[in-house]
Amino acid sequence: MKLVRTGKVKQVYEVDDQTLEFVFTDNISVFDKIIPSQMPHKGETLCRSAAFWFQVLRKAGIRTHFTELVPPNRMRVKRVEVISDYSRINGSTTNYLIPLEVISRHYMAGSLWDRVKGKEISAEELGFDADHEPKYGEELPRPFYEVTTKLEPVDRLLTREEALSISGLSEEEMDELFRTTARIDEIIAEEVGERMLIHVDGKKEFALDDKRNLMVVDTFGTADEDRWWDDDAYAKGECVELSKEAVRQFYRNSGYFEQLMAARKAGKPEPDIPALPPTEMKKVSELYIEMFERITGESFR
Repeated sequence: MKLVRTGKVKQVYEVDDQTLEFVFTDNISVFDKIIPSQMPHKGETLCRSAAFWFQVLRKAGIRTHFTELVPPNRMRVKRVEVISDYSRINGSTTNYLIPLEVISRHYMAGSLWDRVKGKEISAEELGFDADHEPKYGEELPRPFYEVTTKLEPVDRLLTREEALSISGLSEEEMDELFRTTARIDEIIAEEVGERMLIHVDGKKEFALDDKRNLMVVDTFGTADEDRWWDDDAYAKGECVELSKEAVRQFYRNSGYFEQLMAARKAGKPEPDIPALPPTEMKKVSELYIEMFERITGESFR
């Protein structure tokens, strides 16, 4: 097989003209930086979690690019064209990756909380009353959707107009993107609720097939793409992070995140991200295994 693309955590190989094979590595990435630490079992847990969700969507009648799982850490999918030159995408383009990521948020957490604290997003925009003071961990009155770039070095938020302009989507196709995202999140919440998990937020990616039918691509619903909290702990007022967010918090607490953001704002060279300590590596590896089992209801071994 021919290697056609290397991402932060996945390698993509060409099987034939119609099929690609994803190889899920043990790399781990935060803040658009690859950590110089290999996380044991991470690739396998993400691959199997993603395959689980694709099969759930198949049963629900939602079209995806998934064709088969190749254990332990490979997955075969329908091939679509990746077009990084936005000027080549228009309303008649077919069989291509839509260069957007759709982020859906259901609770006050992560970068949303940072922007609310920084007065970049108001309570009203999130569906609260104007005089409401949002709190970390609070459930949002309605899902909050955002769109970012997919194929640029650093993801950037887009307005609806910008998203339409670079994606080649019509207004109706964009609405279908959000409707499908909402339906998937309903399925996720119902499934993991049985295992006492709260689906806090996550991202979805899409493509249009050769007839411009929408299909879900890449991966979703894993401990990397999505944020999860423990339901029992949440009932007691605790937001226990059960995803890659635990790694992000480590780098926030170490001071690295602050240094990185300062460098980006100043346009200066970004500091190298340090490796995780062995004790943190063990803890995070065990978390990925635990989350595979809680997300899917299956045993890792």
